[in-house]
Amino acid sequence: MCTLILLNRPDHEWPMLVAANRDERADRAWDAPAAWWSDYPGVIGGRDRSAGGSWMALGNKGVLAAALNRPGSLGPAPGKRSRGELPLMAAHAPNAEAAVEAITALDAGAWRPFNLVVADQRSAFYIEALGEGRPQAMLLAPGFSMVTSHPPNDESHPRTRRHLPRFRAAAAPEPTQGDWRAWEERLADDSHEGDLAVTLKVPLHGGYGTVSASLLGFSAAGERLWRFCPAPPGEGVFEGVGVV
Repeated sequence: MCTLILLNRPDHEWPMLVAANRDERADRAWDAPAAWWSDYPGVIGGRDRSAGGSWMALGNKGVLAAALNRPGSLGPAPGKRSRGELPLMAAHAPNAEAAVEAITALDAGAWRPFNLVVADQRSAFYIEALGEGRPQAMLLAPGFSMVTSHPPNDESHPRTRRHLPRFRAAAAPEPTQGDWRAWEERLADDSHEGDLAVTLKVPLHGGYGTVSASLLGFSAAGERLWRFCPAPPGEGVFEGVGVV
């Protein structure tokens, strides 16, 4: 179960900031973020070697998209397309609004249920698809939004209930100074007191756990930053991704 935290600050020098942990099977091979897809020029993301898609992608027009599984929908299913293609479709759009329009026009039944977060420097959206009909979208309000397998800021999920207040209380990153320390520490929090549902960094358990992390910033001037950790946060180093 992946987790994404988004801070939307209209009129700020860096209006959109994102932190995310990717949870996956340890034996599912992947490649670090790069421009892997000739059919999506200008899009970078981490590539899943099994299905060829990505859980998070960033386009050269400034659109970020990340897919998260819904409850009970982990892994592929016969007759269903890979959800990893959805971030590529969305990130290839000219802006977040166009990405949302494209995704919500799709037949949700072609994929297993998913949550999709789409953002650019101006706005952010949550898209929910339940395996039938059309995906449904909502605009995310300014402030913090935390998305897991559940909808944004759904405190019925123990992870959101525990960690959303911790992000709200943490010092916001200063991308211009390269200071993301407080959010790096939050992403590396593996405390769980015996209940893995509450931990943000999931320790390897049954071959599954947190495998990588990302920190992203979008400036009002159009600058984009992506810092990627190719290991569980706290066990690896965040380094800059070459943004096309």
